Amino acid sequence: MRNRGATIIIENGRVALIKRTKPNRTYYVFPGGGIEAGETPEQAAIRETYEEIGVHVRIQRLFKVLNYSNTQHYYLADIIGGTFGVGTGEEYTHPSLERGGFEPIWMDLHDLSSFDVRPKEIVEIISLDQTRYSKLDSDSPPSN
Repeated sequence: MRNRGATIIIENGRVALIKRTKPNRTYYVFPGGGIEAGETPEQAAIRETYEEIGVHVRIQRLFKVLNYSNTQHYYLADIIGGTFGVGTGEEYTHPSLERGGFEPIWMDLHDLSSFDVRPKEIVEIISLDQTRYSKLDSDSPPSN
């Protein structure tokens, strides 16, 4: 798997996610994807967010880096333009049963832990301090 950059967009007590529907399973992920050659994780997060959910974002700060079989960079971000829900990435232009369905959604922060939102580590951090993330106090970085 490629290293990836992703965004965490929180507005009005809700977080932007992508509902992934595959045969026999449904789960949710934060917008983002693979880092291309010559691209920083932050640039990948910005590009992938636009491709996947149709919005331009401004990165606030790095939220968390997770290491699995790849390195995943998660950034808190604000929407600065575009139209939510009109992604243009290949997942929309070349749909396939193997790739499954992609649907940009807003989910209430209070509902995050009730659904299969991945990765769980990011959900746990947000859930521990929902008040902070629902207000997005940009002066104090999250505890990693």
